[in-house]
Amino acid sequence: MPNDQPLEPLTRLSAEMRIAVARLARRLRAEKADDEMSAGQFSALALLVREGPLTLRELSDHERVTPPSMNRTVNTLVEAGYVARDASELDGRKVVLTTTEAGSALVAATRRKRDAWLYRRIMALPREEREVLAKATRIIRELADS
Repeated sequence: MPNDQPLEPLTRLSAEMRIAVARLARRLRAEKADDEMSAGQFSALALLVREGPLTLRELSDHERVTPPSMNRTVNTLVEAGYVARDASELDGRKVVLTTTEAGSALVAATRRKRDAWLYRRIMALPREEREVLAKATRIIRELADS
């Protein structure tokens, strides 16, 4: 920590930023194309869209949940028509999870809805605040990537 700022304001800033980022993330998660889908289900589906076909183990490892828990999530996604189970081309004993057209479309629609919600809020800000937000976004990305 730099010595030119007292500890208390930095502690307060850290807490306020944590709360603000968490609230914004929660608010963005509320903007989705399927109101019945849980955050965990959407996260798994979005990962499959981004990464392509994965096994249940790979998906559960990435999402940091147990395979039985992920299996319940996947079952719901399969029943909804968003994910398909297919035999692996490399190993017929393995099952590979892929998104369906409906699943890919849902992820795209949710991303558009979230982007539109945030765009409207940002455009309502004065130009000076948008400039500050642009700088803060770069800094927050650096913090997240550290």
